[in-house]
Amino acid sequence: MSIAGVRVAAQNPVIGGQFAADPTARVFEGKMYVFPSHDIPAPEGQRQDWFCMEDYHVFSSEDLVNWTDHGVIVAQDKVPWVKPDSYAMWAPDCVYKDGTYYFYFPAAPANAERGFAVGVATAERPEGPYHCEQQPIKGVMGIDPCVLVDDDGRAYIYWSGMGIRGARLKDNMKELADPLTKQTLPQAGSIEIGGQAMEGLPEGFKEGPFAFKRDGHYYLTFPWVRKEGGTETLAYAMSDNPLGPWTFKGLIMEEHENGCWTNHHSIVHYKGQWYLFYHHNDYSPSFDKLRSVCIDRLSFRPDGTIVEVKPTLRGVGVIPATALIQVDRFGEAGNGVTIAYNDTLQPFHGWHAKLPAKDSWLRFADVDFSSLRADAYAVVRVKAKANTEMSLRSGKKLLARIPIKVITERGQFRRDQSNQWLTLTAPLEYLPKGVADIVVRCEDKDVDIDCIQFRNRPDYFTAVPLGRNPLSPDSAGFIRRWSLLEPISYEVRSNIILTDSYLKDMMVRELPKVNSKKGKWHVMDSNTFNVRLFRFAEQTGCEPYNSLFWGETTIVCPQELTNVRLAAGSNGASCWWLNGEAVLTLEGDRRMVEDDGMSQRLTLKKGSNVLRFCLVNGPGLSDLCVRFVNEKGKPVTYYFIP
Repeated sequence: MSIAGVRVAAQNPVIGGQFAADPTARVFEGKMYVFPSHDIPAPEGQRQDWFCMEDYHVFSSEDLVNWTDHGVIVAQDKVPWVKPDSYAMWAPDCVYKDGTYYFYFPAAPANAERGFAVGVATAERPEGPYHCEQQPIKGVMGIDPCVLVDDDGRAYIYWSGMGIRGARLKDNMKELADPLTKQTLPQAGSIEIGGQAMEGLPEGFKEGPFAFKRDGHYYLTFPWVRKEGGTETLAYAMSDNPLGPWTFKGLIMEEHENGCWTNHHSIVHYKGQWYLFYHHNDYSPSFDKLRSVCIDRLSFRPDGTIVEVKPTLRGVGVIPATALIQVDRFGEAGNGVTIAYNDTLQPFHGWHAKLPAKDSWLRFADVDFSSLRADAYAVVRVKAKANTEMSLRSGKKLLARIPIKVITERGQFRRDQSNQWLTLTAPLEYLPKGVADIVVRCEDKDVDIDCIQFRNRPDYFTAVPLGRNPLSPDSAGFIRRWSLLEPISYEVRSNIILTDSYLKDMMVRELPKVNSKKGKWHVMDSNTFNVRLFRFAEQTGCEPYNSLFWGETTIVCPQELTNVRLAAGSNGASCWWLNGEAVLTLEGDRRMVEDDGMSQRLTLKKGSNVLRFCLVNGPGLSDLCVRFVNEKGKPVTYYFIP
C-alpha cells in the first residue's frame, strides 16, 4: 500500500503492477537494464493452467530501487515469423556489440505446429525501438536464448532444446558460425540443428542457460530439477572454454520453499557488486505461472566458485528515507513476526508485517537518512485492535515513539476504527547520519505495520538577512514579512476562555514585556500566505503550545491610503494594532479562515505604519493570515515592507 502522493521504492519483488519473469539483467551505458518475459493471465481460448506471454517490456534503474518501465519493445503480433496468437514469448536476452543492441527471444513459429525458434531484433538504444528480423536464427530450435560476447569480440549463443546447447555466432550476430547437422526428431522429421550439447552437466531437467565470464573462468548457469518430482533450483558449471566441456559445481539457489515450480535468472556485476536476478510467484501465491522479478547479492569464493544465495524479502539497494519503505520486506525479525497480504484478492497491493506481542521486532536494512533535516518526522501506516504503542529505532538509538489510539465507541458522528488502517506521524528524537538500519518494535499489544516514510517539514519560513530588499504583499494582498518574537509561555487550558475581556486584561499584563523588547526576535518571510506560527516555534526550538505569539511589521506607503480595512484570520484568538491603536480582535476558539475578521475603516498614512499582532495559542495549531482590502473588498498592494 502507499501513503498518498509518494513514489514507491521497490524491494523484492522489484517490479510491481505487472508480472515479469525470467529476468535477464544487463549493464548498458552505466545503468541496469532488465529484459524479462511478461506473464499475463491467460485470455479466453488459451490454456488456463500454463504460461501465457504475448510481449516483452524493458526496465531500467540506476539504483536497483526505482525502476522505469520503457514499455513494450517486441510483441507477438508484430514479428513477421511468429504465430500472432501463440502467447509463447519466453525468456529473452539482450547484448551490445559494435554500436547495436541485439535482442534475442524465443517464440512459436507461424509455419510450425509445435516447437520454438529464436529470433533477433536490433536497436540503437537499449530501450528501443527494436526492429525484428524477417526470419528466426536458422538451426536454433528451442527456448531461453543467452548470448555471451567474449573479450575477443566473438559471440556465443546458448539455448534450451534437447538439453542445453551452445554455438558460436557469426559477426553479424544473426547466424550460427558453424555448419548445421541433420537430425530426425519424433513428430518433426528431418531437420537441421546447430550447435553442440553442453557436456559435463548433471542429469535431470535443465533449461534457461545464462553464461558469463569472470576472472578468466566461464560460467554456465541454469535452472535444474535435481530430483524426480521436484521443482527447479539454480545451478552452475565452470569451464576454461566458452563451449565447455563443463565441470559441474553445485547450486546457486535451492528450490523455492513455497513450491513455485520454476526459477530463471541472470548474474551481473554492477557498481562493484555482483547480483543475482531471479523470479518468484510473490504476487501470485496460488498460481506459479505468474511470476515477479527479485534481486539479491551474490558473491564468489577465492577459487571462483559461487556462494549459495538465500532469497530475501529485503532485496538490494539503499532506500532513501524520504521514499516509501515497505518494512514488511524486512531482513530479520523476531518474536513471532509474520507477513500477510493487504488484500488477498489484490496481491499487487502488497503486504504488511504483523507484530503479535510486546517486544516483537523486525529490522529493515540500508535506509539513507542523509537528505533529512533536524526537524524531520516519521509517517507510519498501522492498525491495531486496541490502544498500543510501537517504536522505531536505529541501533540502540530511539528514532520515534508512536502511540496508537483507536476509536472503539460508536456514536452518531463516530465509527469504529479498531483494526482499521491509520496514518500516524511522530517527531524524530534522533536522526541517524548516512545509511542506517531501522528496527520496528512492538512496545505493548499486537500491531500491524504496512509502511514507513520519513519527511522533512516544509520550509515554512525563510530568515531575512540584514540589508534585505523591500518586499511587497503577494498578489492576493497577504503580508508575508514579519518580525516575530519567540513565543512566551502562557498556559491556556482551553481556547474557549479567550473572550474579548480576557484578551484585554491579558494585554495589560503582557504588553509591557513585549514593549521592553525582551526575548529574541526573528525577521522572517513566510513562504505561504498562511503564516504558520506553530511551525515558527518548532523551527526556533520553542514550545508551540500554551504560548503567546507576538509579531510586527512596518508598512511603507508612497501615499496616504484611506478607507481601507484590516482583514485577518487566525487559529487561536488574536488582537491587532495599527500605529498603536487597537483595530481588531478575533476572540474565542476558532480556526484560521481567510478574512475571518474585518476592522472598521482605517487610514494608512504616507510613510511608515506599524502593524502589530498578538496571538494566543492553547492546545492547537497556531497560524494566521492578514491583508488590507479596499471598500470593494479587493486587496490593497500599493505599499512595501522594508
